[in-house]
Amino acid sequence: MRFRDEKLKSWLLRQVSATSSVRDAVAIKKQTWIRSLSRSASEAGKARMTQFDYIIIGGGTSGCVTAWNLVSKYGATVLLLEAGPSDWHPILRIPSGFVKLLGGSRYLRFYESVPQEQLFNRTQIVPQANVLGGGSSVNAQVYQRGRKADWDAWRDYTKDDCWGWDTILPHFVRLEANIKFNNAFHGIDGPQMVSDIAHICEMSHLYVRAVQEMGVPFNPDFNDGAPRGVGYMQVTARNGRRRSVVDSFIAPIRSDKRLTIRTGCAATRILIEKGRAIGVEYSRRGKVSREFARSQVILAAGAFVTPKLLMLSGIGPTQQLSAHGIDTLVDAPGVGANLQDHHEAPVMAQTKRNLGYYKQDVGWRMLLNGLEYVITGRGRASTNGSETCSYLVPDDETGDPIIKLYCVPTTTYKDPDVSGVPDVDGVTLNACLLRPTSRGSVRLRSADPFADPLIDNNFLGNETDLRYQVAGLRAARDVLATAPMAREIVKEIFPGAKVKSDAELSEHARRTVKTNYHPVGTCRVGAEDDPGAVVTADLRVKGVEGLRVFDMSVVPVLMSANTNAPAMAIADRGVELMMSKG
Repeated sequence: MRFRDEKLKSWLLRQVSATSSVRDAVAIKKQTWIRSLSRSASEAGKARMTQFDYIIIGGGTSGCVTAWNLVSKYGATVLLLEAGPSDWHPILRIPSGFVKLLGGSRYLRFYESVPQEQLFNRTQIVPQANVLGGGSSVNAQVYQRGRKADWDAWRDYTKDDCWGWDTILPHFVRLEANIKFNNAFHGIDGPQMVSDIAHICEMSHLYVRAVQEMGVPFNPDFNDGAPRGVGYMQVTARNGRRRSVVDSFIAPIRSDKRLTIRTGCAATRILIEKGRAIGVEYSRRGKVSREFARSQVILAAGAFVTPKLLMLSGIGPTQQLSAHGIDTLVDAPGVGANLQDHHEAPVMAQTKRNLGYYKQDVGWRMLLNGLEYVITGRGRASTNGSETCSYLVPDDETGDPIIKLYCVPTTTYKDPDVSGVPDVDGVTLNACLLRPTSRGSVRLRSADPFADPLIDNNFLGNETDLRYQVAGLRAARDVLATAPMAREIVKEIFPGAKVKSDAELSEHARRTVKTNYHPVGTCRVGAEDDPGAVVTADLRVKGVEGLRVFDMSVVPVLMSANTNAPAMAIADRGVELMMSKG
């Protein structure tokens, strides 16, 4: 398509540019306005108060839900600190925009693991949100909750009935505004909008038909506590627009004077006096500041940063703290242990026709798709890039599926270790291990609060996980072999038909396995007498008064689901427990 009107072309480029370098006049004015507003809010906050009821460290999913609760329900004064920038950028509102961010963006922080011996000494890159709204602002928006058994396991760890599926389900329901479901498992009046994906390509439909031919039933809802079968995923969006926790929880209270939000503020340590957390020290634009809390300091910084902050503050394994010259206030060996994450390995195939999103995000196709999105709110830009999945391989002695197989309707794969794949149209089937049994860790690199922690994610760290990962790859091939799919497939291009034995598939898994972006567990919940537990059943940090953790680091065992919806529910439950138990 040729554009004769260069002004129109320029306008389109500004509207749908999928990079972080948008510099049109509107964006510049908006950025200036936000900075001015932030400065004004900060100055007004200092004039209004020198102390808050609650300080929340981390403005991601958990932090925003916590702030919303405390301000709107309990009338508390709250300081919400976020290390990343504001979420103003237009690309954060476009569902497919997150794919571009994975190539590099100020809205993501790319953590690198230590070399993994079992993965041929590869390091693993784990992107984590670095923006207000956290993962909800940059993720694939998938809304899933996990198995009933995942949540009931919390009761065993805590020896307390305050956790379990029947206890957490009301929080999922209360927070949800589902466009389609209204039953015992779903709410319609909550702040968080949940809907079907606005655009579904033909490859996704083909995948659903193919998996059903294998005898796997169609499932219209993966959120009833028993995720199985094949179907389409719901997302945190409405009318083709991402609905982050900022949109859902912060926007309604942003003008409330009891809420102070400060972005660009990296917490450096928790202030503890006489065994009680009294505030936080943080850095903003090179200046170190302190703020104090009358009631509680709440950590919501995620599975990497929360344990790091605890250790920098003297809460952690004594031997590790001493090695970095940090005095131990609480010897807590569980801080930084128990790291878990979903991981996946791919099978790719070339297709005869363009049934998905091959090269739809480059050149004029990107502009045309962007124009369609700007005008209608629909089209290819309104997809999350992975619209359907199935639950397969039920052989882990529970009877529940152990592999979640994503259908990604392209052969583009965001991992530097996947090389040599021909530039052809096709499909990628990612076999994701739902309940890995290997455990990793997060440790301090140094006493420097600005140094990334040492992360050992330990993917495929034992034979059980490797065996299941290989089974997932075989399941992907079974899907490609079904009649509906085989009619459209030219050939398998990666790892290729010559890779057949378990040993060869194991090597492929170890060379290509990567994160599914769901790290959890590094400050896990447990009973008072559990030496490995960092927080108690009501999410209090053991050994310190006035300090709680409300993020995914408290998870004892990784749930069989994407983690954004669980993060909301955990924070909502955490506030309820805190306010009821004091």
